[in-house]
Amino acid sequence: MSSSTDTRSSRFDPTGAWRPHTGEGWRAARLNHPNPLWGSNGVAFGPDGRLYVAQFLAGRISALDPATGDVETVVGPGSPVQAPDDLAFGADGAMYIADLTPGRVWRRDPAGSYTLVSDAVAQPNGITCVGDRLFVNEMRVEGRLVELFPDGRDPVVLADDLAFGNAMQRGPDGRLYYPHMLTGQVWRVHPDGGPPELFADRVDEPVAVRFDRGGALVVLSRGPAGVLTRIDPDGGRRTTLATGVTGLDNAAFDAENRMFVSSYASGGLTEVRPDGRTREVVPRGLNGPFGITVDLGGRVHAADHFSLTSAPLPDPGTPAASQPAWPDEALTRRLIIFAHGVTAEGGLLHVTTRLGEVHTHDPAADTTRVRATGLREPVGIVAAPDGTLLVAEAGAGRVVRIHEGGGLTVLAEGLEHPVDVALDAAGRCLVSDDRTGAVLRLDEDGAATTVADGLGAPQGLVVDGDALYTVETAHRRLTAISLTTGERRVVAERLPVGEPPGARRAEPAGPPGVVAPPPLFAGLALAPDGSLLLSANGEGTVLRLHRSDDCAD
Repeated sequence: MSSSTDTRSSRFDPTGAWRPHTGEGWRAARLNHPNPLWGSNGVAFGPDGRLYVAQFLAGRISALDPATGDVETVVGPGSPVQAPDDLAFGADGAMYIADLTPGRVWRRDPAGSYTLVSDAVAQPNGITCVGDRLFVNEMRVEGRLVELFPDGRDPVVLADDLAFGNAMQRGPDGRLYYPHMLTGQVWRVHPDGGPPELFADRVDEPVAVRFDRGGALVVLSRGPAGVLTRIDPDGGRRTTLATGVTGLDNAAFDAENRMFVSSYASGGLTEVRPDGRTREVVPRGLNGPFGITVDLGGRVHAADHFSLTSAPLPDPGTPAASQPAWPDEALTRRLIIFAHGVTAEGGLLHVTTRLGEVHTHDPAADTTRVRATGLREPVGIVAAPDGTLLVAEAGAGRVVRIHEGGGLTVLAEGLEHPVDVALDAAGRCLVSDDRTGAVLRLDEDGAATTVADGLGAPQGLVVDGDALYTVETAHRRLTAISLTTGERRVVAERLPVGEPPGARRAEPAGPPGVVAPPPLFAGLALAPDGSLLLSANGEGTVLRLHRSDDCAD
């Protein structure tokens, strides 16, 4: 067995000792660095001077030193917090946490003990402290902004009818400022009550409001250009700045008025200077990845929950293990919210989403059209030779065919949990079921024949001639199965797929994927050069597995 030589630490293994083991004749290399922050959301400076970062997708809160970029997990495995999206510090040094998915607000005292402040706030997100007072808003339609009391008193509602609230802060005038994400507005209300007031309209996709040390309001955009809108305290003059950080989420100013921004779309932490220059404090990366595909031009596309992320496939002879081929600037991120599965067909990309939709995206024309809606947890997708799309609809236990001119037909139903689809040499559909541990072949009449069973939660599927490859996520290995003889061999094991050791994930609540981390899906793709690309979603990388005689030492 051979192994990768990359020893960088990851969220899957912070010791840096992880290595995938590959079978005889195979080699593995990462195409990008592991993601140090699995998405970065709320940020706030703590009493110790470090910047604390809530990671909704990871269920963690990390503290980092802005000078060095060193990251330490402070809230993680063993804590009651499941999906932290924002945080704030009280006057006594206690950390208050908006735990989005379970709908809870926590207090973590300086000694590290947790107290439940409230479970009566639906989808709590924006959170701020004014002295020893605590305010939270709801990220939902017709949400509320409330004051909470750690002593158990009933919440006091200050504002309602919020169109998706998010990160907020008290301004120099003593009022609380907060965004309406869906209407492009910033509102304000006095902490002691009174009618809410519209402060700014026609703001670019506002996701957070922050005041700098000079009292100017800075509004962050959640859009692709990473726009900052600065509104001067005197006269209200506006200026805008495009940071290039896709999917901004939150920001914090230090004592020297330096601005640090987070990104829900790509993680990391970036300093943004007044002239628009940026400094990467913690590198950005991938939130998954989940579905993965390669187009005929050799460009890799990964469904990454908040975006469709693309990068060129490097020459297989490039020694990429110690120097990944994808620095962040090589990645192209297109915001396709809740992207989960993807397949390339000619010049098009077909994407499934956690909203139950199937999209067809044309990168050349930069257009996207919706092909299907109302599906229950669509995951894997493949284009058939007749122009239709086959989709594994995990939540409905079926595989469906989506027709070019519209309409949907059912190819097979009554399955347990189909997650990926592939076509064999004869054009027949193969489907993996990660609950039954089987790969099935589907006929046009809906009959299913078992190709392989006894597998450990198989997900991603690829067919290359007689070889069927599947990612056994329960065993963290990639297995090759002969379609004629059934013979099996391990291509790679000790793969960083699935949950990192000790991690706990919040279960979805309400519409799938809207307020919960997505279910992990380890996608698999076949590149034009015959190499395999695997979604190493335990650490945020794409692994390339290729036969050793195709690779330079």
